[in-house]
Amino acid sequence: MKTFHRFVLFGLLAVFAAFFLLPFYVMLVTSLKDMNEIRNGSLLALPQALDFTSWFKAWGSACTGMDCSGLKPYFFNSLIMIVPAVAISTTLGALNGYVLTKWRFKGSELLFSLMLFGVFMPLQVVLLPMSQVLGWVGLSDSVWGLVCVHVLMGLASTTLFFRNYYIGLPDELIKAAMLDGAGFFRIFWRIVLPLSTPILVVTVIWQFTNIWNDFLFGVVFSGADSKPITVGLNNLANTSSSVKEYNVDMAAALIAALPTLAVYVLAGKYFVRGLTAGAVKG
Repeated sequence: MKTFHRFVLFGLLAVFAAFFLLPFYVMLVTSLKDMNEIRNGSLLALPQALDFTSWFKAWGSACTGMDCSGLKPYFFNSLIMIVPAVAISTTLGALNGYVLTKWRFKGSELLFSLMLFGVFMPLQVVLLPMSQVLGWVGLSDSVWGLVCVHVLMGLASTTLFFRNYYIGLPDELIKAAMLDGAGFFRIFWRIVLPLSTPILVVTVIWQFTNIWNDFLFGVVFSGADSKPITVGLNNLANTSSSVKEYNVDMAAALIAALPTLAVYVLAGKYFVRGLTAGAVKG
């Protein structure tokens, strides 16, 4: 009976997994077909031959509006933006969590409560004031303006993650280091940060996914030469032509999704471990 129940359970899980992965399968096989095969064949049929022409076109020559250089410039804009944005927001979140748990001061709990508003605040609320501030400091319509926006908008989440994780670290570690003469930053770099690997992985994956997949800030705050991959994908899919090339659109969508897919495939198990190690407790 136990074996039968397990068989039924795994069978249901397999069905749900297949249903969940079906859109990805359709996108992949469509991207590997030519247009004649797409018109005359079945949506679920495997390609008769592997044809990567649509991938090369989506990457380097597909039109996104008036520009026909594919997704390549948008992809590199996102890379240039995401590396400093993830690094800075993660570092600041770690410092904030460290201060709010191990170096508490009068009003620190109130400050943390106010910061939590950033987690639940609708993104549309900040569009106008953020655009004004970026204009005042001369960073509007630039990649570095987008970096600043994503750092500020991610700070509440990263602080929440690290604060909840650092609550579980023994205060005796900090007190012992202080007795040995270690200061604020030395304790952080030598003791706290080496113990933070699980939550660092969680935060980096979280920030990477949110920033890479963001469309709202990308379309509002970017200029002609600083648009991220999501804006480029939208422009490519909505560019009118005499023939709608579904294989190119599917290849472009997969190219845009590859970095986040790679991150979760390579580091997904560490993400789950980090969450269970304390990222959402407290």
